[in-house]
Amino acid sequence: MAEFRVTTVDLLRHGACEGGEIFRGSTDVALSDKGWEQMRSAVQGESGWSHIVCSDLRRCREFGHWLGEERETPVATDARLREIHFGDWEGQKVAEVRELYPKEWRAFFGKPSQAVAPNGEAMVDFHERITPAIGEWAQQLRGQHFLVVAHGAVIRSIMVNWLQMPLDAITSLSVPYAGMSRFKIFEMTGTEPWAQLVFHRG
Repeated sequence: MAEFRVTTVDLLRHGACEGGEIFRGSTDVALSDKGWEQMRSAVQGESGWSHIVCSDLRRCREFGHWLGEERETPVATDARLREIHFGDWEGQKVAEVRELYPKEWRAFFGKPSQAVAPNGEAMVDFHERITPAIGEWAQQLRGQHFLVVAHGAVIRSIMVNWLQMPLDAITSLSVPYAGMSRFKIFEMTGTEPWAQLVFHRG
């Protein structure tokens, strides 16, 4: 008899952070009070997670561990789920980067598969970091329902992979602060797993 298994994965972006609208990337900053409020609100009414997996950066890790303690749920951190490194743009205001680097800005958001922020991590390398990481967690927690607390580009990378979209579509997806998306991954003996987007909300 063919085995059929369903894994449910919730993807939660961190909330607003200290420092305002800047390129954080791998810069380790804390959630603001508003960000904590956004994330607590996002998980209200949600339950059933067997595990919580989070980026090791504070804006994800601290909430993930707080939630794990509150829900009595095991928590793991994974440095591979860090945000993309923005190089020279790290810590700079988004509006200022747009003015100072107009050519690089257009390339980064218009053709991300071929672009990279000055001295930053190439989008294709970032995607190749995220894809095996989430794949390993989905395999390790097969048949379970788990939560991933991560960053905007990380979640977009997972989405374009599981929805079989081209990498250039990554900048066409909106993932707001404390936004949550749910996927179900279906597996049947003899076939490749396939993912289905259940909901995507801000």
